[in-house]
Amino acid sequence: MTGFTVAGRGVYVETAATLVIADTHIGRDESSAVSLPLGAAADVRERLDALLAQFDPETVVIAGDVVHTFGRVSDHSCEMLEALETTCEDAGADLVLVAGNHDVGLANAWDGPLHDEYVFADGESSTRTVVCHGHELPTTTADRYLFGHVHPAIVLEGVRHPCVLHGRECFRGADAVCLPAFTRLAPGAVVNESTAEAFGSPLVTDADALEPIVFDDDAGESLRFPPLGELRPLL
Repeated sequence: MTGFTVAGRGVYVETAATLVIADTHIGRDESSAVSLPLGAAADVRERLDALLAQFDPETVVIAGDVVHTFGRVSDHSCEMLEALETTCEDAGADLVLVAGNHDVGLANAWDGPLHDEYVFADGESSTRTVVCHGHELPTTTADRYLFGHVHPAIVLEGVRHPCVLHGRECFRGADAVCLPAFTRLAPGAVVNESTAEAFGSPLVTDADALEPIVFDDDAGESLRFPPLGELRPLL
């Protein structure tokens, strides 16, 4: 099963008119440990706006670690979250939030529902997709699981690229699709040599079966590579 398009650190499921991104980590720029390039908050909003213009989705789902703090969500982060919601509303899309391990205080900063798992169907088909964060086992049975948490990146010819990892029928007989961090403040966890245990997600059961998908910003297209088990000897 495929049925999705990769673009700009996001995944779009056309038959469900649903765009999924993960790990926005709003508020990471407030950490004293982070060297923040000016305009990073606007960068997240502008790249989301570009995906909205490209796909015109009805729904946008953030698959966890919406905010970066484990505690109280700051006023600055609340303003950023409101800006993302407005960006979606202006494009005619609903914003859906899935809780991640960082989102302990998010319920106090978000007026809408906060999901542990978000389920949608692909149009008139019986294909069922679950969006979760990926730090815990999902409770819902599905044909496809979309998740974040891992921040995957792959090094190709000495350059680190954020990537989507697609495992075909490798989690409970369903497809597992791991998204990169949407924030560019996260450098990404290099997956070139990673074992399943190193991913830190119970949805990754066979690292060798994961196919990296890298979006080429310059060419405006996604590049799909062989599964890691076949690709590693070539890297």
